[in-house]
Amino acid sequence: MNNNQAKTIIVTGGAGFIGSAVVRELINSTNHNVVNVDKLTYAGNLESLTTIDQNPRYKFEKFDICDIQGIKQIFEKYQPDIVMHLAAESHVDRSIDGPGEFIQTNIVGTYTLLEQARAYWNQLDGDKKANFRFHHVSTDEVYGDLPHPDEVLDSEQGILPMFTEETAYEPSSPYSASKAGSDHLVRAWQRTFGLPTLVTNCSNNYGPYHFPEKLIPLVILNALEDKPLPVYGQGNQIRDWLYVEDHARALIKVATNGQVGETYNIGGHNEKQNIDVVKTICKILDKVKPKETKYEDQITYVADRPGHDMRYAIDASKIQKELGWTPQETFESGIKKTVEWYLDNQAWCKHVQDGSYQRERLGNK
Repeated sequence: MNNNQAKTIIVTGGAGFIGSAVVRELINSTNHNVVNVDKLTYAGNLESLTTIDQNPRYKFEKFDICDIQGIKQIFEKYQPDIVMHLAAESHVDRSIDGPGEFIQTNIVGTYTLLEQARAYWNQLDGDKKANFRFHHVSTDEVYGDLPHPDEVLDSEQGILPMFTEETAYEPSSPYSASKAGSDHLVRAWQRTFGLPTLVTNCSNNYGPYHFPEKLIPLVILNALEDKPLPVYGQGNQIRDWLYVEDHARALIKVATNGQVGETYNIGGHNEKQNIDVVKTICKILDKVKPKETKYEDQITYVADRPGHDMRYAIDASKIQKELGWTPQETFESGIKKTVEWYLDNQAWCKHVQDGSYQRERLGNK
């Protein structure tokens, strides 16, 4: 694939957290044309794209990926070279409250997109057909969970396992099960129909423009409003934290340089216990926005999430070795940037929550 030639890239879910980071990176750092396809659910916000939305290389189309005729129209109108599929329902707690939306968007939506991509690809010829790519963006949660370090250190081996691209799927939640299903569909369409697909599985993302139902933005905003900082169980669950702009760069690298049929795990090399993440945010706020009491005093331990995975850890050596990608941000640098962004963008935070979500507890069934 000639990566110097401008391509047309469809990004589904491009108004979401990770999708908007991908769109901004594509417009700011490449010469590609970008078509953002998003149905603008509660987590999709065009305010996340105001820095690039006047760029002539950027187009927005409001469509649901389950809309067969709408998606067909998008392919016919824009004749894409690459599809980067990020549109998904993604919050575990919401999947506990209402699994149906996750099955519809993540499985039926992916199927719809694959079939329209296949029909479009089949009528291409020459280099246009040879160079077409369908890149499906998934999560490490499809792998289930890993032993906690305390368990491993008590064992005879003492080796901490990590998720590799060969790790068997063992999803725990309706969310991760729906993503696992979509991953299987993508691989089946490649093997059965020859559709040139790639899959990536990433660790927990954080950074600017993150909807405040997720741990880091929720803690930041609750802390600023003197509200409790809810920590599930004892907060000893471990996640590998990946700064969203690092992830966006990795995704573009895979979409444009990855090997068809391959899977690439993308991780931040930052395993942290949830309680340590919360305490780190509190310490940063103590410095940049001090008050009479410590922010840590607001930490409140709450009943754990049903079926809560204990540990995720990504082995990202394959993407580093084959595509030369490594994260630019450490957790320390990324979390500082994130806290400062939320302090500087209170209007965005207020707008995305109006009428839809007020940081209440979800998934407590």
